[in-house]
Amino acid sequence: MVRVITVVSCVLVSALTVTFSGCMSAAEHSAALHSSRDRDLTVGVVQREIRYGMSQSDVASALGSPNIVTREDNGNETWIYDKIATEASRSADSGGWSIILAGSNKQAGASASTQRTLTVVIKFDGQRHVSNFTYHSTKF
Repeated sequence: MVRVITVVSCVLVSALTVTFSGCMSAAEHSAALHSSRDRDLTVGVVQREIRYGMSQSDVASALGSPNIVTREDNGNETWIYDKIATEASRSADSGGWSIILAGSNKQAGASASTQRTLTVVIKFDGQRHVSNFTYHSTKF
């Protein structure tokens, strides 16, 4: 009897180890996605980091590369950062171990998604310093 319980315990522990050893945490999944710098560009970052008179290299260090660069006839550049993000989340409940071990697949859950846009326009003067900047953000 003890031997049967020990064998069953070993099989159960082995199955659970194999099942959960390949799982990544939410933070690991997030890190595996596109550049975190792209996800981290927010109105707060723009307000905190961008100042009149900053050099182009300082802006690039703070915000990364722009999506669009235009040059006027007088040589002044405009950098545009145009970001669109969709954030999706899901919460689910599988009903507990007894249901899973019995082979039932009852689940309850909900999901939601949100879209954000951020457009930042930075104008530089002839010395390649910030002369003006504006931003527009939406969330829906």
